[in-house]
Amino acid sequence: VQLQASGGGLVQAGGSLRLSCVTSGRIIGIKTMRWYRQAPGKEREWVAIITPSGIISYADSVKERFSISRDSTKKTLYLQMNTLEPEDTAVYYCSYDTVYKTYWGQGTQVTVSS
Repeated sequence: VQLQASGGGLVQAGGSLRLSCVTSGRIIGIKTMRWYRQAPGKEREWVAIITPSGIISYADSVKERFSISRDSTKKTLYLQMNTLEPEDTAVYYCSYDTVYKTYWGQGTQVTVSS
């Protein structure tokens, strides 16, 4: 099983990006699907979480700007990021937490210029 994150890039403040995380292989026993980010010199922090039943939660720093979703048929997790701020600059990771183990994607760089 692999998670492949993509969609990062360089964007001006106020712009938007949509991150995707495609799963290859079958993951069973999923508890949560999350997006994390890690800025230079900072610890990794969770950004958004969605459960298989559709329960969603966001970190306070991204509420009302970011939106997490999933397409089960495409085995893809998304993070729509709007009104981006320079403080959102980080490497973004997707993660699937299961009853057996936690899977991580390789990360995609998001850089927001002021």
